[in-house]
Amino acid sequence: MTEHRPRGLHGQTVETLAARILSEEWGEGTVLDLPALREELDISLTALREALKVLAAKGMIDARQKRGTFVQPRERWNVLDADVMRWQTAAGEDPDLLDELTEARTVVEPAAARIAASRADEDDVAALRTALDGMAAAGDDIEASVRADLAFHRVLMTATHNNFLLQVERVIAIGLAERDKLVHGARPSDNPVPSHRKVLDAIVARDPAAAETAMFALVTKSRDDLDRAKRVRR
Repeated sequence: MTEHRPRGLHGQTVETLAARILSEEWGEGTVLDLPALREELDISLTALREALKVLAAKGMIDARQKRGTFVQPRERWNVLDADVMRWQTAAGEDPDLLDELTEARTVVEPAAARIAASRADEDDVAALRTALDGMAAAGDDIEASVRADLAFHRVLMTATHNNFLLQVERVIAIGLAERDKLVHGARPSDNPVPSHRKVLDAIVARDPAAAETAMFALVTKSRDDLDRAKRVRR
């Protein structure tokens, strides 16, 4: 899977500031010394403020008269923002994050599979088959396995033809990639093809109930695999 690299000075500055917040180098309530920070990063005050605007839009910082610019508590962060999700999963600072993601997947993905069984078109089914073939071909290649798994789940959400679910997919996909790397890296993974094939077969059969049941079983297994991987990691 291609590693995310920020583009340009603006992107690098945003990533640098976010990393300090995620690592709790700047904890909740920390007031930022903007002139000192500008000098340290060797950027203009305008460039620094533009980067801070990005983090403010994501709920990570705020600015008030007489108080200045300060770090917001995590409960105010926009956790559905794709960058915030990516930063948190990559940092690994929140041990409950992937568990919360699994809970969200348990709610969303079985329902999405049910909808996809009614709405998937020929292109959707072909893309799901391609992703499944990618899983089978990946073997012990962790990166290839992660790519194929992500592709399957993304296509599944696309097959709902629901624009709201497509937005949710963007967030879930980031956390799912981190979960996959942890699970596949912890020990030889069980063959993922059979559980995903059951979902595909139900969608092809236009059986919404079977698709929902198969996806619920898949996500439940995903949760169990994650718990096992976390124990191995300890």
